[in-house]
Amino acid sequence: MIVITGAAGFIASCLVQKLNSEGYHDLVLVDDFSDAGQNKNFAGKRFTKQVDREDFVSWLRENQLHVQFVFHLGARTDTTEFDYALLNRLNLDYSKDVWNTCVEFGLPLVYASSAATYGLGEVGYDDDETRLEQLKPLNPYGESKNDFDIWALKQDRKPFFWAGLKFFNVYGPNEYHKGRMASVIFHTYNQIMKSGEMKLFQSHNPDFKDGEQMRDFVYVKDVTEVMYFLMHHRKDSGIYNLGSGTARTFLDLATNTFKALGKEPKISFVPTPEDIRDKYQYFTEAKMDKLKSIGYHKPFHSLEEGVEDYVQNYLSKGEYL
Repeated sequence: MIVITGAAGFIASCLVQKLNSEGYHDLVLVDDFSDAGQNKNFAGKRFTKQVDREDFVSWLRENQLHVQFVFHLGARTDTTEFDYALLNRLNLDYSKDVWNTCVEFGLPLVYASSAATYGLGEVGYDDDETRLEQLKPLNPYGESKNDFDIWALKQDRKPFFWAGLKFFNVYGPNEYHKGRMASVIFHTYNQIMKSGEMKLFQSHNPDFKDGEQMRDFVYVKDVTEVMYFLMHHRKDSGIYNLGSGTARTFLDLATNTFKALGKEPKISFVPTPEDIRDKYQYFTEAKMDKLKSIGYHKPFHSLEEGVEDYVQNYLSKGEYL
């Protein structure tokens, strides 16, 4: 069996589809399955069992002989969450329990970290593990992810293979339930369909013009390809960036969304909300040399390719991956 935590969520449910497409159906899905909106993400997919996240660690201990691989992708991912106790319970302590159980029973583990750990990029976006304690995340979510990365590296006992993946700005099908935390592409599409235009955030940084803030947007199909590769690779443990490796502007993103819809761009700018203005990343770009160095050489979707596929084959049709 292959275990996927956070399985009702965005990236994990796309991983379930990737595994199904490769012939893997003996999957155990772990999550809080009380959200009907999220449950649509795994409708029609093939799996063996659902396990409530509160029961998972004990279930894993009891069923470890049947488990081949663990993808721990479940987390509290809201970057505006300031309940430290909740984040410590779900993102730090829970992950430690999963890690320690994998160590005890010799199970390989891939877990979700985040590019939110890099903060404003004061020391760059290099997945050099010696720099982790220098990073300055901008919010408690990023802190919780960095805290776990640091903890994992300090452990004397580690899974025989493990990888922490620093996801950059992932977009794609199955993020319908994420609300404010959904990708800018998702919000751009919905704004265009509702009003015929897109309002992007103004720049409050003199080094960037309006709309020229840059992020590393990575298509979820590329993310699942990397995870599938790691499931078979099972060596070269460590922490890896997972982005496209190329920063693009929000204007590029919005313009390509209009193009995928066959519409002329109509873009204006509004002030960045004050509650996120001081913690806003103006530039992110994953340094991808480390992943390439262990043999991953598949090309990533360009922003143009990813947006076109997402808009035309999923958003416009209300389809799930």
